[in-house]
Amino acid sequence: MKNSKWCFVLFLALVVFTACNKDDDDILLQEEDYLIFGHFYGFCQGETCIEIFRLDENTLMEDTNDNYPQMDDFYEGDFTLLSDEKFQIVAGLESQFPLALLDEAETVIGQPDVADGGGLYIEYSKDGVRDFWLIDLVTENIPEAYREFVNTALEKIQQINE
Repeated sequence: MKNSKWCFVLFLALVVFTACNKDDDDILLQEEDYLIFGHFYGFCQGETCIEIFRLDENTLMEDTNDNYPQMDDFYEGDFTLLSDEKFQIVAGLESQFPLALLDEAETVIGQPDVADGGGLYIEYSKDGVRDFWLIDLVTENIPEAYREFVNTALEKIQQINE
């Protein structure tokens, strides 16, 4: 009887320790609601050429990697917390997100950063649904439904950096 109790305890411990792993943590992070937004310019010099921010319900963070976003995968940032003053500048921006983007078949809208025009990276995660887009900053090259949000996001980036 003692051996069967020990076997059961060992089995239970094995189940508990293998049930929680890094992949589970990644899934939980992906289900969090957030908005990542930022501009990028390819033919540019200086720290402000690529500015990517992560906004959630309570915080604003800035990416320190400043990598040029790729057209085929999510942006991998290394985000550091910004002040509450900076957060207040962009609080509510996610409510202005154009939901029509969720129906887009392509992740590239217009021709971002062609002819050094720059681009906007947007990543949206809501209720476990996560997607991203690279959007042209030349407003004539994008649908009218996105223009106001693009302009607002660019204004917010400028205000954060002042």
